[in-house]
Amino acid sequence: MANKNPRLTTSAGAPVSNNKNSLTAGRRGPVVLSDYKLFEKIAHQNRERIPERVVHAKGWGAHGTFKVTNDITKYTRAKIFSEVGKETPLLMRFSTVAGEQGAADAERDVRGFSIKFYTEEGNWDMVGNNTPVFFVRDGYKFPDFIRTQKRHPKTNLRSNTAMWDFWSLTPESLHQVTILMSDRGLPVAPMYMNGYGSHTFSFWNNQGERYWVKFHFKTMQGHRHYTNEEAKKVIGESRESYQEELFGTIERGEFPKWKFMVQIMPEADAEKTPYNPFDLTKVWPHSDYPLIEVGEIELNRNPENYFNEVENAAYSPSNVVPGIGFSPDKMLQARVFSYADAHRYRLGAHYESLPINRPKSPVAHYHKDGLMRYYTDNNNPDAYYEPNSFGGPEADPSVEEPPMKINGDIGRYEYEEEIDVYTQPRALFNLFDDAQKERLFNNIAEAMGGVPTEIIERQLAHFDKVDPAYGDGVRAALGISQTAAQ
Repeated sequence: MANKNPRLTTSAGAPVSNNKNSLTAGRRGPVVLSDYKLFEKIAHQNRERIPERVVHAKGWGAHGTFKVTNDITKYTRAKIFSEVGKETPLLMRFSTVAGEQGAADAERDVRGFSIKFYTEEGNWDMVGNNTPVFFVRDGYKFPDFIRTQKRHPKTNLRSNTAMWDFWSLTPESLHQVTILMSDRGLPVAPMYMNGYGSHTFSFWNNQGERYWVKFHFKTMQGHRHYTNEEAKKVIGESRESYQEELFGTIERGEFPKWKFMVQIMPEADAEKTPYNPFDLTKVWPHSDYPLIEVGEIELNRNPENYFNEVENAAYSPSNVVPGIGFSPDKMLQARVFSYADAHRYRLGAHYESLPINRPKSPVAHYHKDGLMRYYTDNNNPDAYYEPNSFGGPEADPSVEEPPMKINGDIGRYEYEEEIDVYTQPRALFNLFDDAQKERLFNNIAEAMGGVPTEIIERQLAHFDKVDPAYGDGVRAALGISQTAAQ
């Protein structure tokens, strides 16, 4: 009787007669080296895993669409925004920053919020977080900060001491620390949080005019958050609560949505603002630069294969398209290099040719050879260098980005407003009601378990400078006498 299922083969296409038993020398003899099917099967299993991301290792993703609802073509020539009603396919990935691949989803942490837009002029990757700011403003500090979020080299445990030691010695982190320890530091699931480009990027239009821009993605499901106690109960039942929630919601046809909005700053304004608009630890006041609606994002399709479509998804801020550019933001400048470099290490030099990363627009370049080089160059073997006389791809001067109008000598500079790391955290703190402040105090106190007294006191001094009530509230949660502290 013929088998109705597809015939099992080796990776080279040869049919497999038996997928249960090894070849042996007799019924009780040893396995023979010529059992190539056995060794192929085991060898492939040994190589099933690739290095996990150094940060953002635990993630959840889905496919969707972006639809333009408002005309912003006066700010940017990017074709993704060329007309109201236009739709662009996308892939979104959410993640925790510190946790490994096996970490629990419902942990207090910053969440990654990344979108790959498959535009007609190439892929645009918006690689952000669920917070509008970050802990540090200079990429030089990033490796050290991340080490404090990972495991101690001796104990192999997370270290509250390392975390608060770094933060207390880096007061620019206050803004992000306050967000992280607030209600918004522990969303219930990906669809219940905002996303932000966080960095300052730039738009440029067909007239060569530049604008600075901040990207915002506002959840249309509303904000929902866990308290620490609620999250512990969730983790006790499932370490995969985000994956279950996101996948299940889309499978039921309940498609999550976000409003895509921007803040726009004229290029010359960057010289006038009292804060550095390229400082990743600061926000732009909405009263100065109000939100402008751009469109709507909807997630409407789950991946068919998680590894192929989410684990292999490679996002990098270096993926921009004509009409979208960078800024002097120090952290952004570092990420433009580091993300693509990480993917080349983790996935290989040709990671962009993997199906999930491959642009839907035409691709033509002169990158050659190396591991996993399996594609051809436009069927033109003579055009393997540039310039050439054989019809190879050429540069297009019409997409040249206009020069930035910010000049200066090269040097290792601190920002002039280095002394003011307290004003914006103070404004955020004052937005909280009494119950929100109480949860903030308790979350900080819980996260300070086991931290040496001198480090706690150093951090409390920063909270005092934000607002005396901030420092006193944390002291009360820690059980420290305010009188003794003073």
